[in-house]
Amino acid sequence: MMQMIAQSGAGLSGASALHMNIFGLNPVVKFGTAEQKARMLPPLVAGRDKACFAVTEPDAGLDTLNLKTRAEQAGNRYIVSGQKIWISTAQVATKVLLLARTTPAHQVAKRTEGLTLFYTDLDRRYVDVREIDKMGRKAVDSNELFIDGLPVPVEDRIGEEGNGFKLILHGMNPERILIAAEAVGLGRAALAKAVGYASQREVFGRPIGRNQAIQHPLAACWMELQAANLMAFRAAALYDAGEPCGAEANAAKYLAAEAAFKTCETAVMSHGGMGYAREFHVERYLRESLITRIAPVTPHMILNFIAEKVPGLPRSY
Repeated sequence: MMQMIAQSGAGLSGASALHMNIFGLNPVVKFGTAEQKARMLPPLVAGRDKACFAVTEPDAGLDTLNLKTRAEQAGNRYIVSGQKIWISTAQVATKVLLLARTTPAHQVAKRTEGLTLFYTDLDRRYVDVREIDKMGRKAVDSNELFIDGLPVPVEDRIGEEGNGFKLILHGMNPERILIAAEAVGLGRAALAKAVGYASQREVFGRPIGRNQAIQHPLAACWMELQAANLMAFRAAALYDAGEPCGAEANAAKYLAAEAAFKTCETAVMSHGGMGYAREFHVERYLRESLITRIAPVTPHMILNFIAEKVPGLPRSY
């Protein structure tokens, strides 16, 4: 579904409007109690609640285990303080899926311990939401969150205290798969625009699409998109089967993002000067393709991860 939304021409702007509510609450689906699922999921599905996903921090970035946001228990609630960044839809969200540290890093046996996951009200009396102006995808807001003493009821904690990192992976891997599918859709939208233009635009008495300098790059883009799509559905099949899929999910995201970026760039160049004009949409697709490369993890970190986890090279970070 998300792939077809992007492929329709809506691109990442259209897909991102639905993105969070497709993958974000998967940890609740997987690990929430029966009471939590009954309380949290129907309002989201009905559209009464709108959620945002608050993990990334300014000083931690992709180093999730180095989060500084603290949640300290006080009776039947936690008090949360800290800062988050690049939080989509926080301008309109009523709920937040929040990862915070409940045990200081120096007091845990493993770095993956001591983080706890919450799904709770985004109470703006305690959270200052500031929008980030950005180069594209302005249909969906991105924000910094400044959290000062946010009270979170114990019943809004998902899973056991200190076990949040393992839970959040059930949001991260599906997100990578989802981004991969959307990137393929975006690339296909750009490819369709380029093929249509190349078939109609005539120079020197012939359609430019008859020239192999136009044909060959577009043909290569089609093949790369197809290959990336197969990896995305391979990763999705593994996840649905309950099998480990970290390598496949990351590989799908990497391959699809690179293919989408190349295809969108090729579409702009195939249009020549008109590729720079908003009228033909491909300039927007190119800007949006950068999102799939940057978020939620950069290609460089994916290469680091794959190098360590698949061929077994020494950890580089």
